[in-house]
Amino acid sequence: MGKKALVVVSFGTAWPEARRAIEKLEERLRRAFPTHDFYRSFTSGMVARRIEREAGVHIPQPEELLERLAAAGYDEVRCQSLHVIFGQEYEKMLRQLRPFCGRFEKLLAGDPLLWGTGDYLRLTKALLARMPRLDRDEAYLFMGHGSAHPANAAYALVENTFRYHGAERVYVGTVEGFPHLDYVLSRLHRREIAQVHLAPLMIVAGDHAHNDLAGEGEDSWKSRLESEGYQVQTHLYGLGELDAVGDIFVDHCRRAAAL
Repeated sequence: MGKKALVVVSFGTAWPEARRAIEKLEERLRRAFPTHDFYRSFTSGMVARRIEREAGVHIPQPEELLERLAAAGYDEVRCQSLHVIFGQEYEKMLRQLRPFCGRFEKLLAGDPLLWGTGDYLRLTKALLARMPRLDRDEAYLFMGHGSAHPANAAYALVENTFRYHGAERVYVGTVEGFPHLDYVLSRLHRREIAQVHLAPLMIVAGDHAHNDLAGEGEDSWKSRLESEGYQVQTHLYGLGELDAVGDIFVDHCRRAAAL
């Protein structure tokens, strides 16, 4: 039997406590593929360099890691993305993997979290199960990262999937794309909302969650909402902490396709 590797690829985070969400997903995937040797990779060189500088831990990018695996004689390399959408970082991962086609008997890649309709249904159902019961004057607002990539449309689909479940006061906005916070605020005003729950729609609760979402700076979503007169409660957890998210990634990894 040939040597098999499981490579789990995420954007990464420089926040040590936030990496627990990544580690939980990695462990879930390791248990699902016990015949594979496990390896971690980050697509963010900036995050990897900061971790190496501060903690002395080297986390390779995909092309560096696959070069090592090829030299070590692996026959199968199964790469599972931990990205949320099929956007710029996911495409970056694929660009880093494709030059290695032909150097392994099998080089496989699994889809990001939100790919098929079933992924949206499973994720939103899991999030609703974790959320508090909302009164008529309460709303729940998730912050996604956002992107200039066409895959940014995934965030609007997440919100519409909440509507499918009957959750009319659950909203999704993004830091770097549309729907932006101003648009969400206009909709909160029309519904006469008084209290807003804030949570990240990201694999980890890292820099964006602690600063852009819940920070004390005047531009954070928490501060902006409070300046508009809303009572705000933050819920800082990463999607990677949800068992259902781990299940989705395992399913995607099992269905990983050849590059």
